[in-house]
Amino acid sequence: MRSSDRFKYKIQTATVTEKLIAINVLVFILFFLLRTIAYLFQLPSDFLLEWFVFPKEPMEFLLKPWSIITYSFLHSGIWHILSNMLILYFSGIYFLNYFSAKRLLNYYFLGVIIGALVYMLSYNLFPAFQGTGRSYLMGASAGVMAVLIGIATHIPNMRVRLMLIGSIKFWWIAAFLVVLDIIQIPMGNAGGHLAHLGGAGLGYLYTNQLQKGNDIGKWFENLMDSLASVFKPREKKARMKTVHRTGKTAKTQTRSNNAKSNFNKDEKQKKVDAILDKISKSGYESLSKAEKDFLFQAGKED
Repeated sequence: MRSSDRFKYKIQTATVTEKLIAINVLVFILFFLLRTIAYLFQLPSDFLLEWFVFPKEPMEFLLKPWSIITYSFLHSGIWHILSNMLILYFSGIYFLNYFSAKRLLNYYFLGVIIGALVYMLSYNLFPAFQGTGRSYLMGASAGVMAVLIGIATHIPNMRVRLMLIGSIKFWWIAAFLVVLDIIQIPMGNAGGHLAHLGGAGLGYLYTNQLQKGNDIGKWFENLMDSLASVFKPREKKARMKTVHRTGKTAKTQTRSNNAKSNFNKDEKQKKVDAILDKISKSGYESLSKAEKDFLFQAGKED
């Protein structure tokens, strides 16, 4: 297989989490390359950046409404993007075992939006931030926290193995990160920590409502589907083909196909349930590669 074919195959088989990570990393590299060029030619380095970060001022936001999404793909340094992408990868593995790829995008981008709004409201309402001057938000942390807290709310008691720590419950990890954000607000980067908490709140609320049968992010999914359909090329209509069958043969064939389809679905669901039981008892790491691949494919087909 050629390198180009291998690359295309990797893109096609990548999970939505891996694609989000790839986009974040590519944007990070691009902006730091531009910053390096600006430094070498003594040009203003933050001119372009200011058009994509999220401002605390409502009037400035109205001039660049796209920034409520674009800010999440920008990071201030290596540690900033590394920590966010590691948590996203970790939580995304578990998330996609229980929810669809589209729902992960709902959590992620709604967390990004709510995190930005919490940041803006906080900086304009709390006396502690009066006279702060110009302030901007960047980073994917709000979206990452939405995914992490969302899946932790769904499977709070699942045990996860961490290096140096051992096996701990999922909700312990989520609670630790939330508490860490709360106590760090007075220590610096208050806006960032408030945005994290906004994303975490969205993640908890979304899962809580799903458990009650309410999908509060369905409108966002429909909006994204509508936008995607605008750019999707129209397929040519296939020519009509006439086929003659006797009524008896057609009905018999239909019943046979339905029975076979139901049998395959039942067998597949039994295998999925068995793998999920194994995860709940021994953790995701206990699965074989074949089991992981099967679970991934089953999630994509659903």
